[in-house]
Amino acid sequence: MAMNNQLLAVVQHIESERGVSREIVLTAIEQAIAQAAKKNQSVTNDLRVTIDRKDLSLHVYDTLVASDEETGPGFISIARAVRFNHGNPVKEGDPIEIEMPAARLGRIAAQTSRQMIMQKIREAERTNTFSEYKDRVGDIVSGTVSAISHRDTYVTVGKTEMILPGKERIPTEDYQVGDTVRAIILRVDPAAKGPSVILSRASGKFVEALFRLEVSEIADGVVEIMGVSRDPGYRAKLAVRTANENVDPVGACVGQRGSRVRSIVDELSGEKIDIVRWNEDIRQYVAQALAPAKLESIDVDPAQPNTVHVVAAADQYSLAIGKRGQNVRLATKLTGWHVEVRKSMATASFEDQKAEAIKELAETFSVSTSVATQMADAGYLTVAGIAEDDEASFIAATGLDEVTAKGVYAAAKAVAALTAGEDTE
Repeated sequence: MAMNNQLLAVVQHIESERGVSREIVLTAIEQAIAQAAKKNQSVTNDLRVTIDRKDLSLHVYDTLVASDEETGPGFISIARAVRFNHGNPVKEGDPIEIEMPAARLGRIAAQTSRQMIMQKIREAERTNTFSEYKDRVGDIVSGTVSAISHRDTYVTVGKTEMILPGKERIPTEDYQVGDTVRAIILRVDPAAKGPSVILSRASGKFVEALFRLEVSEIADGVVEIMGVSRDPGYRAKLAVRTANENVDPVGACVGQRGSRVRSIVDELSGEKIDIVRWNEDIRQYVAQALAPAKLESIDVDPAQPNTVHVVAAADQYSLAIGKRGQNVRLATKLTGWHVEVRKSMATASFEDQKAEAIKELAETFSVSTSVATQMADAGYLTVAGIAEDDEASFIAATGLDEVTAKGVYAAAKAVAALTAGEDTE
């Protein structure tokens, strides 16, 4: 039976437009028709469907059992079996494969097989996509926006539809169908219900990939990227180093008159990029990461792992913290250390010093801000200042209730005694 022109057109379309080979398409059709046909009670589970690879003719075969007595579904008389066996003798119970008209499969089988064919084609297409892109994770691709659904953007790269999820988009960007988009292949998920190739423009890896493309020293391995932290669309920090004393890793990334970094900033829709020199000394590294703020001191906390305390002058404090805490947050992510920035009390106003004292008193004695404020208003700004006075004077001056005042005073004495013991040692 010759394949109808409509089905032939489907095969050619899938082969040319969706990148699935003809053999995979034909195999899918064979399996789908056979699977659908087996729902017909007049055929057996041994039914087999083949499509001639030369003329695309469709052939359906079923295997029946030769029998003298039973000629119902699944059986064939020995006389008919001999004819199908080219005249050769047949014994009762012998399996005989016969070719049957495809029309006997019925209209329902044809409709069901059409659905199954498309399902198997999609599965084959997904398998092809996975095979093609599984080793390209981390590569930058360029495609055309084909559709937008809510925040998700569908991008066609070659013949493959990929998806740029809303959370992987740069928040400040907006796309229209037909726009050209560059993004990194974040992962390939063969089990995804939609497109299996996931793209990203918000990942730090996208920034890394852009620098590898733009900076030859990074592509050649002369300059190494040690870390990236991003607030997509607004600001990013990139840490670099080199073992070559003749190469300035920061300068290499910036380029002449900023040409290299400028092209990357343009690709990221104006996102600011701080290029930081990596240093194995965490204090030096943090100082670089918090630039352009100038810092007074950086101390590693001996009690809290991976924590550094930074002191900045009053006029540098807001610069070190950044807008909405962005600078210190990105520095923390870049270095992998918790960075705590405090304002220098040496240059701070009395109001700032008092506010800092209230904060420390509240933390030290685990009391509310209002209780700490009462102590500060009475002139007690430090633990030592409380411990140096007598209990009655402290209670009278602060106006705290007796239980709270005595508890705070006892704690201050204990802390002062402990500190004195450590100093003696």
